[in-house]
Amino acid sequence: MTYIQPLRKQSCLVAMRFRATVENVAIFYRIIQAVEKLQRKCIIKFTENEMHIICNDDANEGGIQVWSVVKVDSIFTNYRIQSNANNQITVALSTEALLSALRSSSASASSTSAASSILPAYDADELVMKLAKKNDQAVLSFEMFGVSRSGRKVRVTHDVRIEVMRPAEVEKLREPLCPEPDVHILLPPLQKLRTIVERLRPLSDVLALRANNSGKLQVAISTDSVKVETQWIGCANPSLRQAQVEEDENPDPTERPDPETTFSVLVSVRSFLKFLNSHVVSTTTIACICQNHCAILYVYIGEVADAGGVLTFYIPSVIDD
Repeated sequence: MTYIQPLRKQSCLVAMRFRATVENVAIFYRIIQAVEKLQRKCIIKFTENEMHIICNDDANEGGIQVWSVVKVDSIFTNYRIQSNANNQITVALSTEALLSALRSSSASASSTSAASSILPAYDADELVMKLAKKNDQAVLSFEMFGVSRSGRKVRVTHDVRIEVMRPAEVEKLREPLCPEPDVHILLPPLQKLRTIVERLRPLSDVLALRANNSGKLQVAISTDSVKVETQWIGCANPSLRQAQVEEDENPDPTERPDPETTFSVLVSVRSFLKFLNSHVVSTTTIACICQNHCAILYVYIGEVADAGGVLTFYIPSVIDD
């Protein structure tokens, strides 16, 4: 009698090849640092040109999801991938374990003194990430080559257990469907916004995010005992619809919204704070408000015109009792 199933599993992994040098460890570390606060496990989909990081667990606080797209050449060099699924490999893994592997690679992974205190006594000159199988377990293996602080050459391997997803499972992954946003607005620096929202957290579980097309942004809470509102004016409203308007030969001015009309959405304060953890990677963040439906937040890695990728956060609206 022949065992068939184990052979299928083995041939599936053998048919996959993946290897890359992590050139920009700091950016990779900060991206995972942002999503690790949201979900214990994430999905990473590697393609020939992009890396997709997905957090879509329904159990997440407030239903928040993250769908990220990062350009391969913004983080990796010597990138090689091969599979029977159109050269795509999708894996599920622990965000904490991945963060630990990246943290142990180099002091450059994080600039914080707290992280520096637990980093190893060596700096990695090269960090290679590759798909491997050890003791019948699929892993992402991180090999670090460097020099210890005493001057000796070192080679350290850190394995992260993964589950390789089948193409049929990957096909079921669907980004949230949302209506056309009513307003797009550039957010102030997320670190400053986070400080404000942290002060509001003890006062309410629900936060109102409001904006109009004249550059006004408001963050507010309202309860029976307290009302607090913080407002910014002069924020940029990115003209994301400009191309659509130009394609219309006879645009009807009456269809354009009044720029002073304010659109709003109520979201969980805790969900919003989890999004604000992305301040570690953010340079530019654009908020899109779908009135009473959701907030969509685009966190760009680098400047918008030449971004190395974007983390897209979906925060559904909540009903304020």
